[in-house]
Amino acid sequence: MQSKLIVKKSILGLLMLGTVTQITGCENMTKQDIGTLSGAAVGGVVGSTIGQGRGKILASYVGIAAGGMIGNAIGKHMDDLDKLKAQAAFENNKTNQSSQWKNPDSGVEYTVTPKKTYQASGQRYCREYVMTAMIAGKEQQTYGTACRQPDGTWKIKS
Repeated sequence: MQSKLIVKKSILGLLMLGTVTQITGCENMTKQDIGTLSGAAVGGVVGSTIGQGRGKILASYVGIAAGGMIGNAIGKHMDDLDKLKAQAAFENNKTNQSSQWKNPDSGVEYTVTPKKTYQASGQRYCREYVMTAMIAGKEQQTYGTACRQPDGTWKIKS
């Protein structure tokens, strides 16, 4: 019984990851769309670790919803200045070295911390990261991956 559950979870996780990867690869997605999908994926994974039986399924759905809302809020508030600051962190920061800034227009405070660097297909570099945003006095956190493009910029892919 336990092994069947593990197999089902693995398949579900792979399907979620594949779907998010395909959707976030679309060129016309906004930063808010990417934030929503990334947050939902992380929330679903975190939610699936809570509870047992049907409670675990409910926790997964709650995690997807909560993660989507948090990711949406962060994506909605990021402007071009914030993207440039995040790109500088991806390019220049050592692993676990944070960059912090406050957007003068929106008042949102950001912290970006690259967590892992690896070489993806095509010899390009990618970095997993944690981003925290203080929006209207509430701290919101999301996880994602950004990859360096041929022109030297970094594109958030999830």
